[in-house]
Amino acid sequence: MDVILKQDVENLGFKDDVVSVKNGFGRNYLIPQGFAILATGSAKKDLAEDLRQRAHKEAKMVDAATKTSEALRNVELKIEAKAGLGGKLFGAITNQDVADQLSKLGHQIDKKFIQIAGGSIKVSGKNSAKVRLHRDVVIDFHFEVIPSEA
Repeated sequence: MDVILKQDVENLGFKDDVVSVKNGFGRNYLIPQGFAILATGSAKKDLAEDLRQRAHKEAKMVDAATKTSEALRNVELKIEAKAGLGGKLFGAITNQDVADQLSKLGHQIDKKFIQIAGGSIKVSGKNSAKVRLHRDVVIDFHFEVIPSEA
């Protein structure tokens, strides 16, 4: 079954992609939840027209995402966290913590667009995360977790 995604779906595709899924997944989950519509001939024509009209706006969005990525490459982020012996953290650093620290520096990035390998960080040191600013602009963002002085 072919469907047109109405929004980004994790591990499936981005908004306005035409993807092929199993019948039950499309019929019982994607379409009732409002994540997709059935890819009929007329729906594909409407999608093509919409994409053509949005091509110019899309180029502006890619330029803005590229500028943001350049700004993020120059940011040196240090996150303080309570740590025990050997740098092991009490708790963990997650994508929410990285998003909060970036917002303090003036970069508003939603936590769902920040992906840390392994899901969370449990030791101090240098780390990296993938930040998706646009479907075509994904960067590796490097930051450091330092133990707080208590």
